[in-house]
Amino acid sequence: MKPFIKEYVNDEQLEKDIMTLKNNSVDADDVYVLSHDDDRTNRIAKNAGANTIGSKEMSMGSTVSNVFKKKGDELRTKLKEIGFTQEEANNYESELDEGKVLLIVTNEDNPERYLI
Repeated sequence: MKPFIKEYVNDEQLEKDIMTLKNNSVDADDVYVLSHDDDRTNRIAKNAGANTIGSKEMSMGSTVSNVFKKKGDELRTKLKEIGFTQEEANNYESELDEGKVLLIVTNEDNPERYLI
């Protein structure tokens, strides 16, 4: 099953949508946040009770190799590891370059039905 993904420019709206998902029984373990700025990613994830894409979601080889990669390469690797194609990862990484934040939901059928 392909992960659901939605782009945000407004952190507060993203946090509100995460709460909406969780209030509709979407498992918090399946809700991820990703941005170009690690501090921003971690802050949003903490405030909303979401996850970041870390070593738990990635293979050991990807986790180790990310230490030596540029930020864009690291983000593309994370996107591929969570279920996107190389082309999709490239496109989403470009959106992250523009300051957007991604909401990613895995293992959930049609989570967008809860979001306005």
